[in-house]
Parts: sequence; structure tokens; C-alpha cells
Amino acid sequence: MESGCRTIIDGAYLRDQAHLVRWRKTLGFLAGSSLSGASCASGLDLGDRTPFTASLEKHFGCPFENTTVDLDLEPLSGLFGVVTAFEVLEHLYNPLHALLAIKRILEGKDARLFVSMPLWKPSFLASPDHFHEMTRRSALSLFTRAGFVVLRSTEFRIRHPLFYLTGVKPLLRAWYEKVQIYELVVRQGSTL
Repeated sequence: MESGCRTIIDGAYLRDQAHLVRWRKTLGFLAGSSLSGASCASGLDLGDRTPFTASLEKHFGCPFENTTVDLDLEPLSGLFGVVTAFEVLEHLYNPLHALLAIKRILEGKDARLFVSMPLWKPSFLASPDHFHEMTRRSALSLFTRAGFVVLRSTEFRIRHPLFYLTGVKPLLRAWYEKVQIYELVVRQGSTL
């Protein structure tokens, strides 16, 4: 992907405390799933492999592959009992295409898709690396259009509370900056 809107997974990214907090809170959300503790045959984590991918493998008791295709254009292959798309959809031109591709590779009646993304912020606070920061309503509409049903969702902050007291923009982030996370299943009878 030749876009400036793709986040590079490098040492600086991996050391950012906000990502470590997000990973910890994401694991807490996953622990509440009925799929938690069940051993899946295989999983797919959209995006580059990170230390969090190893945490997913441990949590779901199966190996996880990572994607190497352009998620805006290319199809996904394989069959998976669990797919994760954490902080991915906001980087895509066409998140609907990616969700439809995911729907085709989910296998089994208990198959799950877990998605997280930043909640919408005003443009002066939004990341320049994001094409889409969605409201709850927009995210739910997207999931419905793609043929998914939300089983559970929540929101959380990723920064230490004292961060928000370091300036005007950080203070505004205290109001707007949250991650929304969802557990999804394919809607019965969905044909898209």
C-alpha cells in the first residue's frame, strides 16, 4: 500500500504506551467473549504481526496468520474461526470491501470477528493517518451493511489520565479520544 495513511509498525509504535494500554484493554474485552477459552482451529489478525498477535494466539489457543494483501483491493484467502481487525478499518479507503472479504473467510457457527477503531473526533484532533474515524452510528451501519450482527461492544480510553492535563489539545482528547471495540458474528441469511 503506497499511501501515507498506513501506520508503520516500528520500534516507536511498539514502545508507545497508548498501544500497550489498548492491547491490555482489548485482551480484557476478548476475555468476555463466549469464544474465550475455546480452542479455535486458526485465526487471522489483519495487518502486520506485532507482539499482540502472540497474545491472540495464546488467548484463542491457535496459530494466527497476518495479512499481506492490500485490504482495499485484494481478496482474503483461507478459512478462520476468528478474525481480528484492531485499529485497521480507519486506515482503509473502503472498509466495507474488507468486511465483506472477512465474512467470506469466517468458518463455523461460532466464528467471530473482533474489530476496534478510534471513535470519531473533530478533524483538528483526528489522526492524519486515518481515512475514516467513525461515530458509533456509522460503525453500526457499516457492520449491518456488511452482514454482521454486534454481540457486544464497549469503549475505552488509551491514555493515562494525567496525559489529558498536559495542554489544551490533550484536554480536548479527554472528551473525544476513545477506542470502540466490537464482537461480531455473521447475520444469518446474509448474502452480500
